[in-house]
Amino acid sequence: MNGEQLLKEALGYENEITERRHYLHRHAELGFDLTETVAFVKSELTAMGYEPKDCGKSGVVVTVGGKKPGKVFLIRGDMDALPMKEEADVDFPSETEYMHACGHDMHASMLLGAAKLLKDHEDEIEGTVKLMFQPAEEIFAGANDMIEAGVLQNPDVDAALMIHVMAGVPFPTGSVIVSDGGISAPGADYFDIRVQGKGCHGSMPNTGVDPVTVAAHIVTALQEIHARELALVDEAVLTIGTIHAGQAANVIPDVVTMSGTIRTYDEEVRAFLKQRMKEIAEGIALSFRATAEVSFGKGCPVLNNNPDLSAATAGYMRELLGPTKAFTAGQIVAMSGGSGNKSAGSEDFAYVSQKVPSIMLALAAGEPSKGYCYPQHHPMVKFDDSVLAQGSAVYAYAAMRWLEEHK
Repeated sequence: MNGEQLLKEALGYENEITERRHYLHRHAELGFDLTETVAFVKSELTAMGYEPKDCGKSGVVVTVGGKKPGKVFLIRGDMDALPMKEEADVDFPSETEYMHACGHDMHASMLLGAAKLLKDHEDEIEGTVKLMFQPAEEIFAGANDMIEAGVLQNPDVDAALMIHVMAGVPFPTGSVIVSDGGISAPGADYFDIRVQGKGCHGSMPNTGVDPVTVAAHIVTALQEIHARELALVDEAVLTIGTIHAGQAANVIPDVVTMSGTIRTYDEEVRAFLKQRMKEIAEGIALSFRATAEVSFGKGCPVLNNNPDLSAATAGYMRELLGPTKAFTAGQIVAMSGGSGNKSAGSEDFAYVSQKVPSIMLALAAGEPSKGYCYPQHHPMVKFDDSVLAQGSAVYAYAAMRWLEEHK
């Protein structure tokens, strides 16, 4: 496979890939409810000669190659947006109440571009490439749903790759950063805490049980887990993001509800945190004559990058893009004088990484000096369309080169 030629072909599709991205951006949808998005993706794939298959609640899968014996390499692009109103100044604003503030419209359109490249080179593929168009990444539910629906089987996947665009970062646009072997993104859990007290008039607190006071003690005590129960090397964050109670200033309410999230880089620490949260909340509530219930919703494990796949992919990226645009996370850390190469943002591709050797790539898609000043998940974030064709080539080239080396 000639990387220079593939990149040139991808650039020839640049307008087409960009138009797809703008369509997806304008029709932003949430979670598994991706009616227009999925219909568009399937229509585009069908026009390329694919036979798209539904996978899970709203995932889409196609395969390409298979004309030569070999292994199976999966490339993933997520498709869902965020429940926020767009404030970015773009010529193709979202027409819904939602926004592609995390760049999943970029990922899906780049994967469609890769589908075109791979179809054009199908006879050269030394095995099979599986393309995974995933819903519900933002709620950490889509990858696992597709795994349960068999995305990693028939044919069985041997290795997998994902790309995530980055905006508002001080890297040259189009730079690709390959995660080093090991953990690059934390496990995450969302939780709810319900404190049940006994409502009464605010002038007679002795006749009730104040859940607001109980909740305040719980919030303070939960921070002590990190301060006094975890070791120095046990990196973790516990955040209470919402607290809701009462409607009147002179009434002690019956119930307080809280919600938040935890992030950890170690599955044992993750389990310990969840256990202690329950014990602390329940114990404090009991001491004040109330009760507390801690429940955990959707989450995802840590994202583990395979060391061999990391080293191989870094080589492929240098072949495709040259040494000035392809880096490892370790190189970036060394150049910046930082102390680590882990991201604080979780990613539900982690479920795939727990099943097969996997790698996460970052693609710089907006420098602050060029007007791309806001980060992901901000209502004013913008991404640079000029990286779309390159991203398509990255997907396709990494898959074809890995299959070539593992035939």
